[in-house]
Amino acid sequence: MFIEQINLEKKDFVKYIAGSVAVIFFNILGQIPLTLYVLAKGNDAKAFEDQFQLLGSFPSNTTLFLILIPFAFSLVGLWLVITKQLGKPFKTIITTRNKIDRSRILFSFLLWGGISTAFIIISYFLSPTDFVWNFKPVPFLILFLISVVMIPLQTSSEELFFRGYLLQGFGVIFRNRWLPLITTSIIFGMLHIWNPEIDKLGINLIWYYIGTGLFLGVITLMDEGLELALGFHAANNLVTAILVTASWTSFQTESLLIDNSEPSLIKELLITFLVVYPILIFLFSRKYGWKNWKQNLTTKF
Repeated sequence: MFIEQINLEKKDFVKYIAGSVAVIFFNILGQIPLTLYVLAKGNDAKAFEDQFQLLGSFPSNTTLFLILIPFAFSLVGLWLVITKQLGKPFKTIITTRNKIDRSRILFSFLLWGGISTAFIIISYFLSPTDFVWNFKPVPFLILFLISVVMIPLQTSSEELFFRGYLLQGFGVIFRNRWLPLITTSIIFGMLHIWNPEIDKLGINLIWYYIGTGLFLGVITLMDEGLELALGFHAANNLVTAILVTASWTSFQTESLLIDNSEPSLIKELLITFLVVYPILIFLFSRKYGWKNWKQNLTTKF
């Protein structure tokens, strides 16, 4: 069973706390290039009210690359924590299978990438005035190269830490499946509270992030591995970065389209939680034959 396979005692939970601090330390190290870049701008940086305005004043491809570097450092830190501090194979936080199932990652990536791309295309043709065509060959090519290399590192870092490392870590202390699922989803959501989307849509947007964390946790526990979550998260962020962006989102990129429409939080939450995520869970469950829902999501051990 995925959450139990770390096979540690409750007294070892302190190792998880120390490991979390180590991963955060590596993330901070990864922020040094961005910090140096900002400092190099000198007094120009003081003219902006907050960090998002400041980052928005830099070339978007440069900013994207610099804000993604810390996640690569986090992956290195997490690998060291798992393999050196805990003395476990790194695969332990990824899957219960004998080897990582890349076909699952690809299926989830293509499924959600295809659906979300279709949503964008339909929205464009239904309301073309809401979008601005933004294709610039050279900046877009640079964006594409940065995205396909760095964004999977970012999304994998988050999934491995939250749905792998922390999910199993809280399993060590709680000795059940549902409480680690809830706890990691809340932490995942709360860490997005500083995103600029919150300023635009309000604090209730935090429920989107918590709900997404819950969705990713459910498919991880039901599938006994992170592969589906890894594919979904990578597709979600790649589509956002490459195809469409808006002035108030955390990703400011040289995407193909700029969305100028006014977002509707209630509509987005309802569609996501009542339609999109249930359909995805249904499709995954049918393809991979998920059974024993109660056992996989609530069992004590």
